[in-house]
Amino acid sequence: MHEKGHIGAGLLLYAPFGFIVAALASLELAAAGGVAVASMAMVPDLDMKTPLVKHRGITHTVWFAVLVGFGFGALGALVGLEEGILATILFSIIAFGFGTLTIISHLVADALTPMGVRPFAPVRDDKFTLNWFKAANPIANYALLGLGGLVAVAAIVAGTAIPI
Repeated sequence: MHEKGHIGAGLLLYAPFGFIVAALASLELAAAGGVAVASMAMVPDLDMKTPLVKHRGITHTVWFAVLVGFGFGALGALVGLEEGILATILFSIIAFGFGTLTIISHLVADALTPMGVRPFAPVRDDKFTLNWFKAANPIANYALLGLGGLVAVAAIVAGTAIPI
């Protein structure tokens, strides 16, 4: 998939986290999380601009997703520090989850294409592909962007409606 499709996939997987953040914290923080996820949607494709790193190689694995998740988790812990230990733990877990899922969403979107992904390399060489759309298919990319945006916005709005 291309950038629009990856952003849509990221927003689609972020939606449940956006709901939780909106319900527990604020609309603004949930929206900021959506922006952060959307801005990270293309991180695995930085391999195309990095010498000696194969495209859809290590940056397209679950190992890379977990590494990014730890980075997000650390930022989430910093956000929660002002609210106490429980908030620190909660925000760290939520941030780890959506940081990891942002990268996983990229892998899922790429698995829709004929090239597919090898998410467990180098441990396992299994290739995953649904072979539904070519990466450059504009209809598929815009549809995924629209679906992800719609679902994320609906989830965040619904989260703000929860009386906590």
